[in-house]
Amino acid sequence: MVKEEKNIKNNVYESIIVGGGPAGLTAGLYLSRYRVNTLLIEKGISGGQVNLSETIENYPGFPEGIIGPELMQRFEEQATKFGLKIVNSTVLEISQEQHENKTNFKISTTDRDFYSKSVIIASGGEASKLGVPGEIELTGRGVSYCGTCDGAFFRDKEIVVVGGGDTALEEALFLTKYASKVTIVHRRDELRGSKILQERVFNNPKINLKWSNIVLSIDGKTQVESLQLKNVKTGEIITFSCQGVFIFAGYKPIYPSLGELKERLVNDSGYIITDDNMETEIKGIFACGDVRAKSLRQVVTACGEGATAAFSVELFLK
Repeated sequence: MVKEEKNIKNNVYESIIVGGGPAGLTAGLYLSRYRVNTLLIEKGISGGQVNLSETIENYPGFPEGIIGPELMQRFEEQATKFGLKIVNSTVLEISQEQHENKTNFKISTTDRDFYSKSVIIASGGEASKLGVPGEIELTGRGVSYCGTCDGAFFRDKEIVVVGGGDTALEEALFLTKYASKVTIVHRRDELRGSKILQERVFNNPKINLKWSNIVLSIDGKTQVESLQLKNVKTGEIITFSCQGVFIFAGYKPIYPSLGELKERLVNDSGYIITDDNMETEIKGIFACGDVRAKSLRQVVTACGEGATAAFSVELFLK
């Protein structure tokens, strides 16, 4: 990894990327190849949510699939090969400053401040919480949001997966490697995930489905022992015994404080609004990846958006 050069005057860059997932790393790769002086700031390990994926089967060029962290390591190696600078720090705020009739952006982190002529926000998102009693108290004690991370702790246990999208189905299939039984609880009477994943779920003898149910509470003294489920059609409430619950009930964007810029950048759902060129309403601020308002959230689309954002930044700087 190429670390940030401390001798750059006043920590000023032509472009700063906030977030080191597939969108941010791709943007960094392209900007570095354009010879734009670029810094990428990532709070953790490069790769973001992709690091939680056991195997990615739908990224072109890997017919047998590839482990998420391995793919992201390759992304980082390729980007830094062309000179991308990366620092590990948490961005606290993005603000706008005027200097001698020129607009700069101030990126405040836990370590120090950086300045740039342009910003790409690629900070991704995180799993949504159910917001039910017992969820917070039993997190790490049977409540999880990552099957790849915690599946091995549930060997020969009976567990529940909450959700009906691609992530829920992928994780349910993965968890059958460990659990004796996996029950998918979904509030609708049909799944939302891709057809190929649905076929695998329906054909897996370890997976059962509980349709038209929502979770009212997660119960247990020191570990998950059961769930209170309500059938949304009949109103029936039951106690469902299990030793673990994996929650995949949606996604929400994450980004640093935007101060007075937020009103012009973010929609009612909390996502950053851009046009097809990844440009926001504020000149010099771009966004790509899962933080952006869009319909499809995949590694391959994040890469395309990162490349587009980089191209738009180069045009903007010119």
